Amino acid sequence: MNFALVLAGGNGSRMGNTKTPKQFMMLGDKPIIAHSVERFFVEPDFEKVIVLTPAAWVSSTKDIMRKYLPDMTKIVVLEGGDTRNETLMNGIRYIEKEYSLDDDTIIVTHDAVRPFVTHRMIIENIEQAKLYGACDTCVPATDTIVASEDGKYISSIPERRKLYQGQTPQSFKAKRLKELYEQLTDEEKAILTDACKIFSIKGEKVAIVSGAQSNIKITYPYDLKVAGTLLGVEVEDD
Repeated sequence: MNFALVLAGGNGSRMGNTKTPKQFMMLGDKPIIAHSVERFFVEPDFEKVIVLTPAAWVSSTKDIMRKYLPDMTKIVVLEGGDTRNETLMNGIRYIEKEYSLDDDTIIVTHDAVRPFVTHRMIIENIEQAKLYGACDTCVPATDTIVASEDGKYISSIPERRKLYQGQTPQSFKAKRLKELYEQLTDEEKAILTDACKIFSIKGEKVAIVSGAQSNIKITYPYDLKVAGTLLGVEVEDD
């Protein structure tokens, strides 16, 4: 079985002076999260679309889903965890409880604030996760990336041709992800930035799915303006 996990746990602190987490802000005629969930809702390959959100926003998220995606039989809204990866584990535990986990259980995880993911990316994520166990959607880095150990001086400048910018979806064999996560030490968990690093830390390969520059993450007010342009709507300043 295949499951989509839409991660909506951020508080939107970088969006500026707003009390509403960015995933719940309006983009055109509906909230950003509704756009993102809809991309997975319309895909017939998913048994369920699981939306993981902060505890205080579970009820509001359910209301949004009912309003914009009235067929709730395919959607489950759950409380997330304290970290991104604990949020993922909450989703996996739900799948394990309701459906059980086996070697063929695939999860496609996605940021709620990336509303422009495409059908092609979603399908390729499912395919690559089945083949390799883990995959990450990436685009080649277009800028030169510099590294600094102290934040003051450049320590190194890696070759750009070897560098990619990670996006989402990130997809996995759920059972294997859970096994690897449970093997991590507290120190290893503390340095995690995303689920792909769980596989990397344990020496397992993560395949690359080609992303797109349009698959933007709405983090700052400027990103919301860009998203409005991509959608063909105007976004007003606060």
